[in-house]
Amino acid sequence: MDLVYRPERYPFLTAGLPGVGGAIRLKPEDFQVEEVPAYLPKGEGEHLYLLLEKEGLTTREVFEFLRDEVGVPEKAIGVAGLKDKHARTRQWFSIPRTHEDALCLLENLRGVRLLEANLHTNKLRTGHLKGNRFRILIRGAQGREQAEAILRALAARGVPNYYGPQRFGLGGLNPLRGYELVKKGKGRGSPWLKRFLIGSLQSLLFNDWVALRLERGLYDRVIPGDWAKKHATGGEFLVEAPEEAERALRLEISATGPLFGKKYPEAQGEARALEDEVLRRYDLRREEFTARRGARRPIRVPLEEWNLEATPEGLWLSFFLPKGSYATSLLREVMKAEVDAPEGMEEGEEA
Repeated sequence: MDLVYRPERYPFLTAGLPGVGGAIRLKPEDFQVEEVPAYLPKGEGEHLYLLLEKEGLTTREVFEFLRDEVGVPEKAIGVAGLKDKHARTRQWFSIPRTHEDALCLLENLRGVRLLEANLHTNKLRTGHLKGNRFRILIRGAQGREQAEAILRALAARGVPNYYGPQRFGLGGLNPLRGYELVKKGKGRGSPWLKRFLIGSLQSLLFNDWVALRLERGLYDRVIPGDWAKKHATGGEFLVEAPEEAERALRLEISATGPLFGKKYPEAQGEARALEDEVLRRYDLRREEFTARRGARRPIRVPLEEWNLEATPEGLWLSFFLPKGSYATSLLREVMKAEVDAPEGMEEGEEA
C-alpha cells in the first residue's frame, strides 16, 4: 500500500508521442504566470484592487508584507489564488480603501511591482478567477513538431487534471500523514494543518482515479452513474442517457472524480464501482472522510490559447488553463519527464 506521491505511477495521455525533454524554472523569468480574474474592478467601492508583478516571493510573503508593513488587518486582505516563488507572476490582491495612502511602502518590497490599482465593491476571495495564462521556457527542448503533435492531442482530448507535486509536500509524504489522521482521527497540528493533510490524501485518491480511467479506456468517456461537468457552464449532472457519450467525445462534458467528504454528489452503479476500487487499495471507506466537505473534480480540462515558439534557448510554450488545474500536468506530457516541485512552491499554486 503505497501512499507516497510518486508521479511516475500516473500514465501519460500521449504516451505514444515522444517528448521534447529539457528543463524548466532554471530562471524565474522562464516561468511566467498571469492570473485571469473572474471580473475586473468597477472603479468604485471600498476595496482597492492591486495588480502586482512579483519575482522571488511567494504569495504568502506578499500577504505578510501587506499585513505587517502596510498595516492591513489579515482578514481584510483578499487574494484569489497562490502563485509560485520561482516564477515571474502577476496576480491581484485587495485591501480596504482606507490603506491607500500606505501603498508607497510597496517600494520597500524587493521583487514586487505595482502595475495597476482600482476600486471595487467587494473583497477579492479565493477562487475569484477564471484561470491562469502561462508562458514557459523549456530550456534545451528539442523538437517543435513533436511538441505541436502533443499539444494538438491535448487540445482535442483535454489535459489530464492530475494534482501537481506541490499538493503533496516534501517527498510526497503528506498523503501518508493524512491517512493516519483519517484512520486514527487524531494527531498533532492545527485544524488547518489536519484539513490540509487530509486534502493531500483526497488528491492522491483522485489522481489514482484518473490513472485508472486512463488505463481502462474511460478517460474521454462517461458511463452510467458518472457525475459529469459541462465545460461551458460549470454545471454538473448525473449521467443516465447513453447519448451523453457523444458529448464527452466532443469535449463538451467530462466525467468528474471524487474528493471524498461528508457532502458531495456520489456516483452510482458502474462509475461508483471504479471509485470503490481505488478506496479498497488503501482499506478506506467513504465515511472516514467526514472531516472534509467533499467535492467533485473533472478528469480533464480544456487546453486553450496554446502557442509554440522555437528559440536558441529552447521552446517557449504559452497556454491558458482554468482555475484548479496545474501547468505541471501539461508540461509532463510535453516533456515526457516528471516535473518536480522546487522548494518554495505553495500548495495550490497554479490552482
